Amino acid sequence: MKKIFTLLYLVPLVTMAQVTIRITSLPSNTPVGSTIYFAGSINSWNAQDATFVLAYDSFGVPKITIPEGTGSVEFKFTRGGWPTVEGNATGGFLPNRTFTFTGSPQTLNLTIQSWEDLGNTNGSTAAANVSILNPAFYMPQLDRYRKVWLYLPPDYNSSTKHYPVLYMQDGQNLFDDATSFAGEWQVDETLNNLFAGGDYGAIVVGIENGGAERLNEYSPWNNPSYGGGLGDEYAAFLANTLKPYIDANYRTRPEPQFNALIGSSMGALISTYGATEFPGIFRKVGSMSPAYWFAMSDLHNYLANGNFDLSNHRVYFVCGTGESSSMVADVNTVKTDLIAKGMNPSNVFTKFDPDGTHTESYWRGQFGSLYQWLFPASELAAAQHESISPKIIQTVSGKLFVEGIPDPLRFEIVSMTGQTVGAMDLSNGVFELPESLARGIYILRSGVGNSKPIRINKS
Repeated sequence: MKKIFTLLYLVPLVTMAQVTIRITSLPSNTPVGSTIYFAGSINSWNAQDATFVLAYDSFGVPKITIPEGTGSVEFKFTRGGWPTVEGNATGGFLPNRTFTFTGSPQTLNLTIQSWEDLGNTNGSTAAANVSILNPAFYMPQLDRYRKVWLYLPPDYNSSTKHYPVLYMQDGQNLFDDATSFAGEWQVDETLNNLFAGGDYGAIVVGIENGGAERLNEYSPWNNPSYGGGLGDEYAAFLANTLKPYIDANYRTRPEPQFNALIGSSMGALISTYGATEFPGIFRKVGSMSPAYWFAMSDLHNYLANGNFDLSNHRVYFVCGTGESSSMVADVNTVKTDLIAKGMNPSNVFTKFDPDGTHTESYWRGQFGSLYQWLFPASELAAAQHESISPKIIQTVSGKLFVEGIPDPLRFEIVSMTGQTVGAMDLSNGVFELPESLARGIYILRSGVGNSKPIRINKS
């Protein structure tokens, strides 16, 4: 019995000491369905070794696990032969990669820059009306910085229109092949073409993911195998920091019905959560191939027990029937949960696609339909003529008495030095100022319709 115990005790130590290699970015011209091979000194440089094929994980990331050995390993990636070997940033020869066994588990996140037979595709494909809003936008809720992209409609600089806003996750994949994981979504080309055909237009804010922090930020709940748990902070950044900045600096429609959260995979999970956690700020969701499985039990319990009204929300689901064994069931569960919270079934669109795949190219093809369903042209045209004339009075007790705002409307709280220090969602009724607000004089503003700045006092 003692020998058996010793053997069982050693097995985990051996299996844990391994090297996991993940490919976090592929060239945009990688053929769909390509098999990627590991070829190196530990398999006699076999460029098509079936035992060294990279498998795609649940997030669509190619990866391979190398059992622990000794010394250093040289290697490269191929698509099944040396003519298809990976190349450098310009499409040319790339020296051998290396790693060294350490006796401890390692995870290597690598990028394939090009394939020698296909050449370099690193030139930017972003349209002229796409720009970098900020290469390092500060996220106070997470105390870190993030690159944020901005798409403005073709007529933004030649009109006085106010536009709906799409806040989209995985921003590096939206507009530009040069920065994408495996080809861009062509959000800019799609919207430009729709605009040319008469569409009203929309602003798109693309927030790049945090790389190694992506799973942590895109789920408010922890998955013991993958992480997570910072989704609350990330969603609060979108609602309380980024959106107020966009509304203050661009001609937007800040009302919740004109603001959407859109994402794929884990990005769909955090988008669904954000619109339910902040229902007075975001009322539209685009959920493509959602990774609800990551925290399905927690999400279901949250939706079932949450105190929110989704009667005015609108959600678009799309996924492939073969993406995973639980994808369709998970979407149906979430759909049922949302309807139970008051969402009108007519405001839920579900597409289960037999040909759908967990890929950037598939989501690129679905984006146009998703956008047009979330924002019908008639709704946007009519919205331009809406007028809001609220009446807000601060009583002697300091409370705010509100009339003329039937639906919740976001107001910024601005200090006398011009800094945004908070926000409130106001509608008809009586409201207390936030307890966290320091004593002083402030300006309450929304920038919508005929709503004028209001001076308030916190005593």
